Amino acid sequence: MTNILAQFVLFSSIFFIAYLLIYATFAFMSVAVGAYTLRNKERMQILKNELKHTTIPISIIIPAFNEATVIIKSVKSLLALDYQHYEIVVVDDESNDDTSQLLIDEFDMKFYNRPINCLLECKPHIAVYEQKIGNVNLTLIRKLNGGKADALNMGINSCRYPYFICMDADSFLQKNSLEKIVQPILEDDTTVSVGGMVLISQCVQIENGMAVNYRLPSSLLVSMQAIEYDRTFLGSRILFDTFNGNLIISGAFGLFKKSIVIAAGGYDSNSLGEDMELVLKTHVYCRNNNIKYRIRYASNSVCLTQAPSQIKDLIGQRRRWHIGMFQSMREHWQIFLNLRFGLVSFLSFMYYLLYELLSPIIEIFGVASIIIAAHLNILNVRFMIIFLALYVIYGVVLSLCIYSQHIYQQKFKLSTIDLVKALLICFLEFTFFRYLMLYSRFQAFVRYGKNKKVWGSIKRE
Repeated sequence: MTNILAQFVLFSSIFFIAYLLIYATFAFMSVAVGAYTLRNKERMQILKNELKHTTIPISIIIPAFNEATVIIKSVKSLLALDYQHYEIVVVDDESNDDTSQLLIDEFDMKFYNRPINCLLECKPHIAVYEQKIGNVNLTLIRKLNGGKADALNMGINSCRYPYFICMDADSFLQKNSLEKIVQPILEDDTTVSVGGMVLISQCVQIENGMAVNYRLPSSLLVSMQAIEYDRTFLGSRILFDTFNGNLIISGAFGLFKKSIVIAAGGYDSNSLGEDMELVLKTHVYCRNNNIKYRIRYASNSVCLTQAPSQIKDLIGQRRRWHIGMFQSMREHWQIFLNLRFGLVSFLSFMYYLLYELLSPIIEIFGVASIIIAAHLNILNVRFMIIFLALYVIYGVVLSLCIYSQHIYQQKFKLSTIDLVKALLICFLEFTFFRYLMLYSRFQAFVRYGKNKKVWGSIKRE
């Protein structure tokens, strides 16, 4: 029995080492492809200038619940966008604060008794208010509470234009973001959705609607999230974009073709991960119906969003995200090892399964196996220490490279002090933040099933 246990523990330890090596290889590929793609995009920008002045009408949908702190600033920033044809639709999901009244008073909005053709199921509306501000039509819809996905479905039902953008109430767009995010559609009319790049707003200085400076803030927690966002939006998503393999478009900023979303069934009001669920649903719908499609990622279309500045808020946010991922992947399990989905199945879905969804269990089990193996004297402890030290250094260097890519892409200036601070934050992000996220994601398994339809909230600044 002891020999069997020792063999099992040794096998588990080897598996965990291989698991880390595969992830390290994937991370390197993400950085390399991301760097090449960003460089190539810069060279091709001149060739795309003719698309700059071509626009398609866009509806911007903002689901809101108790957003009185930020809603006026958010809408004003959207009204200042450098784009010709767009509308703004705010859907108040029966807030308990003054979200709606603030909008009505600030923009002198008028009650408008118009019907809404609900092609997507959602809770009924209470009232509709509208106001024309310059060339932009601003609409406020108050509805019965149904959750974020339900509010988004109401926004889709009521919006006028063939493409819509969903974004969070605490998010802000650079003034050229709409121009950038529609480019993939103008280049290829089979594009049905486009994800934008999301940056942490606490890091950015804005002038005239554009980010002009980027600094890691004094808050270590926010800075570590900024590095994590860079690795996600300038690494894996660019890599997946090369083969139409993205499975997530951030709920903070994404563009969708309205007709495809309605045909696929819209947002799932029973899911906490409505953003990922919709993208998976789109893959399934288009493949099952033999529709030629592309799901793209526009790294030069920038959205700014607030990151949690308190550990409690952050853990709650990531727990919800992980539960949502579990719900989405379970709902669309047919993608797994399915030849009809190609690399979407065998690379994208497999990556999210092993290195996102199941990573808390695998990593906890792997670390426990290494500790037991060392205790049973069947593991070369010196080798393991050296391996883990090199793995940390490797991860820190890759994160620093991605951070530098971001600075280069946005044409920000980077001082020596900034570089030293970034190196420290990259180290803390890889050695501390990683395990904080591991804890929050593990909680998602433990507390799965609680508060599935409850709006997530963080302290606004």
